[in-house]
Amino acid sequence: MTRLSTVLVPVALLLSGASALAPSKVSQAKKPAFNVQKAAFNGMVAASLASALVIGPMADAADMMADTPSFGSSSLVAEKVTREGLYKEYDVDLGDQNYDDARSTYKSAKETKGKKGKYTALIAVLVVGSFIIPMAQYFWYVRDDDSSDKFFNNVPEPEPEPVKKKGWFK
Repeated sequence: MTRLSTVLVPVALLLSGASALAPSKVSQAKKPAFNVQKAAFNGMVAASLASALVIGPMADAADMMADTPSFGSSSLVAEKVTREGLYKEYDVDLGDQNYDDARSTYKSAKETKGKKGKYTALIAVLVVGSFIIPMAQYFWYVRDDDSSDKFFNNVPEPEPEPVKKKGWFK
């Protein structure tokens, strides 16, 4: 039985696919709904404008970089010092050492309390608005919809009468 099915399945597939290779009448193509030349021209114009907008600032940046002075491989000028290590001597480039500014730049407590009410009101308006606006939008969309009224005011269907059981003698 398996030998028969291994032969019949490929034959059936070949016969079913043979109609796909048969020539059929091809309908003529309809005229496109838009002008192809005009669309191609507009596409080329858009591409050239986009490339000009992207490449223009890059070219200006490259010209600006060409005007900067160069001090060899890097623009950092530092003092070169030779130090003695555990195994050998090594060279170190010493530049200007910058320290962090440790001054406090926070606003004073008085200045912060003075503006607290304004920001509290702003946050309250945003939070309330984030709840009220979607609810109002929902009720605006469903104001003419009566499906919920039909659902909740629907009278329940009466239960069908039970089927009479057939007894021994009926």
